[in-house]
Amino acid sequence: MSFLLRPRNLYVALTYLLLSCVPYVAPLFGQPLSHPGQVAGIELLAWLGVWGVFKRPAYFHWLLLPAFLALPVELYLYAFYGQGISTHHLGIIAETSPAEAMEFLGSKVWLLIGVFVGMLAWFVTSWIAAWRTRDLDWADVSRPVVLGVLAVVAVVFAYGLKYGVAPPPLAAAGPAAASARLVKASDSVEAASEETAAPRPSSIPRPASLPPLAHWMKLPFDLDTFAHSWPFGLAARGVDFYKERVYLADLNRRSANFRFHAHLAEPNDDPQVIVMVIGESSRYDRWSLNGYDRDTNPLLSQEPNVVPLRDVITSVSATRLSVPVIISRKPATQSLKDGFSEKSFLTAFKEAGYKTFWLSNQISFGKFDTPVSVFAKEADVVDFLNLGGFTDNSNYDEILFGPLKHAVADPAPKKLIVLHTLGSHWNYSHRYPKQFDKWLPSLYGIDKPVYTDIRIKDKLNNSYDSSILYTDWFLDHVIGTLKEADKPAAMLYVADHGQTLYDNSCRLAFHGHNTQYEFHVPAFAWYSDAYAARFPDKVTQLRRHRKAKLATENMFHTLLDLGDVRYPDERLAWSFVNAAFKQHKRYVDSYGWTDYDNATIKGDCHEVIAKGKPLPRD
Repeated sequence: MSFLLRPRNLYVALTYLLLSCVPYVAPLFGQPLSHPGQVAGIELLAWLGVWGVFKRPAYFHWLLLPAFLALPVELYLYAFYGQGISTHHLGIIAETSPAEAMEFLGSKVWLLIGVFVGMLAWFVTSWIAAWRTRDLDWADVSRPVVLGVLAVVAVVFAYGLKYGVAPPPLAAAGPAAASARLVKASDSVEAASEETAAPRPSSIPRPASLPPLAHWMKLPFDLDTFAHSWPFGLAARGVDFYKERVYLADLNRRSANFRFHAHLAEPNDDPQVIVMVIGESSRYDRWSLNGYDRDTNPLLSQEPNVVPLRDVITSVSATRLSVPVIISRKPATQSLKDGFSEKSFLTAFKEAGYKTFWLSNQISFGKFDTPVSVFAKEADVVDFLNLGGFTDNSNYDEILFGPLKHAVADPAPKKLIVLHTLGSHWNYSHRYPKQFDKWLPSLYGIDKPVYTDIRIKDKLNNSYDSSILYTDWFLDHVIGTLKEADKPAAMLYVADHGQTLYDNSCRLAFHGHNTQYEFHVPAFAWYSDAYAARFPDKVTQLRRHRKAKLATENMFHTLLDLGDVRYPDERLAWSFVNAAFKQHKRYVDSYGWTDYDNATIKGDCHEVIAKGKPLPRD
């Protein structure tokens, strides 16, 4: 083995060793590494396989280019978000334009370019070393033997994936283990009966033409463990991302026959308008309506029929994952999964005779349909109005006023109108016109500020508060439009997630950091006098539950109840305008699914930490 000490050979070997060690950096960032021995075994098998097939490192080295380029991203995500590259991150990358990325990174884009240039240099120099040496060629008789063994392993693994693995015999496991398995199975059935999501077609068991793999033949690893290995595990993540995209693109076709079988509680043609406003990146404690010392809600605070909801949390602090939970029956603990095989409240309202509108100042459809836009397509009228992305060329939310007036004036007697706003999306100073730049100094007029620069903390916070002030004006105008219509009308507002803003000594900003500032979101309901006269009981229950512990999962059920829409398997216990309301467990994505109401709020960042062990992410 002395040949490994030769410079070229040593460089190549150390390169592959460093790539293989990437999963083991997780503990350095305070994150556990599950099954480290299995990960090491899988990596060894993968290296043997690719080396055996290609014979020379120089021949397979090009397959490693994605791993080199992904390495900085993986380390960055571990450092700041506590997890490696996932399907969700690949989705965000696919749905983010170069202009958005440039704005987000600001001047740090040059640092990023430098890092990637360095990674490319490492890739090229290690390939040159691999090409110039022949000491690492695998040409002896052991190569076909190892390939044969690996082929058998691959066949056994593939067989188990396709036909399943038989459970161990109950007798061999002992009565206690058998009893535990029966209890676990019972719990699984009970949990499944409470689940509102229909399974994906791929997850529905199919009749097996061959018997399952014998339990004793089960290999000590699975696809999930392989996906967490490096560098070849990236291929599994890429395949998973591709499958998610295909699934999402096919979602509308596969859910075409889905029906809520919704109807009005009392059939009638009386006029009625229900409005759902989805906010963006808005933080609960920055609303003076909720006690903030700056007067960020001077207009809403004067509305007598505005009912602030004091304790609403969102399950995850990312728009593309949180909004589907707001507008559909998608459970919080499924919010990391793209797509959902049910439709949204848009379809339920349509079935009950409402004309539906989706008016958005967010991004329109791109190469990949986002989870939000898939649901938006259900509406009778879909209007995406933002042509400028999230830059200073994007529209202010007031661009929605014209389409809103047209929707309210539409001759259909009953209307559901969804307004999806840009709210307080970064850059905060781009979300409002100059006259709303109240708190100074601010970021207004500064070209490409870098939110990661803590030196702009005061300006960043001032601009953020001004964006809330503009949101107050926007929402008051929406309420004014509904008042002018002089019809029974009700409106719900809820933000998709909040923001962390360098609070006290906290050195974090933006979102995705598992903090209370991002999970606790502002929300309120408003109703017209005509609505209160028609539905006095709903208004009474709304005011009664204004301090209840709520989640964005409640919004779907409450909005339908506000519209007096019923369907066979409804959950009135999840509607806070109903006498049947009961609080349910509220989960947030913080190092796993953490029970928000059984968690510790830690440090100046207000990080949400489970008191017990959080549920694993599926």
